[in-house]
Amino acid sequence: MTTFESADGTRLTCHRTGEGPPLVCLPGGPMLASAYLGDLGGLSARLPTALLDLRGTGESAVPADPATYRCDRQIEDVEALRTHLGLERLDLMGHSAGATLALLYAARHPGRVGRLVLLNPSPRAVDLEIADQDRRKLAELRREEPWFPEAFAAFERIWSGRAAAGDSKAITPFFYGRWDDETRARLNRETDLRNAEAAAGYYAEGAFDPKSVRSALAELRAPVLLVTGEYDLALPPERAAEYAGLFPSAELAVQPGGAHYPWLSDPGWLVETLTRFLR
Repeated sequence: MTTFESADGTRLTCHRTGEGPPLVCLPGGPMLASAYLGDLGGLSARLPTALLDLRGTGESAVPADPATYRCDRQIEDVEALRTHLGLERLDLMGHSAGATLALLYAARHPGRVGRLVLLNPSPRAVDLEIADQDRRKLAELRREEPWFPEAFAAFERIWSGRAAAGDSKAITPFFYGRWDDETRARLNRETDLRNAEAAAGYYAEGAFDPKSVRSALAELRAPVLLVTGEYDLALPPERAAEYAGLFPSAELAVQPGGAHYPWLSDPGWLVETLTRFLR
């Protein structure tokens, strides 16, 4: 663990493994402590990593101004980490909502990014629409799962605008490639990792202009790897291909049988995919 200060004096923490220039990892949630990433399926044994606890999460301090939880206002936290690590350019990876921060950093500091990994990225920053029909088509592929009837019925109510109490929790299995005792136990351990106030402010109004983000990404020269899962309802493979097409040089990797957390679905596949791209 190493600590450093951001531009506004907030003390931030990153968790490092290995020697040499690390892959800087930004957690999603939004605003989950980086502990939920674990060792990224064993990636930290293959490559040096630096997992950042975003301000107000994990071991990082709560900022004096809650408005700085907005994702664009955390860009300079990533820049402060790059400076702290002594890197001219960094290899940067963001998961889910953390990929939004990674994108915004790349848009503002394109010359500071060596390689960019978008791990199951949120489509919000580029205004990529995911229709209910896209999600329905993927959800129905899991009809043979024992949890499917209850979870799909909850989704039907959500899609129809008649969501009942508990439906958001009921659809959770769809976001995991494997829904077993190990996954459920992991979720129980992670219940205290989210900063709810920070999560509410992460996508606050004015955080980004999707048209401007798209324009900046179209000029990005860094190689990009975009990862999604075969069953990821948050970013179905067809929409992920559109997302990858926004970059001059992007590779799309779809994890077979994977959902929104690829290091849990098939850690070996993820480690090999990331290692090949980053090396």
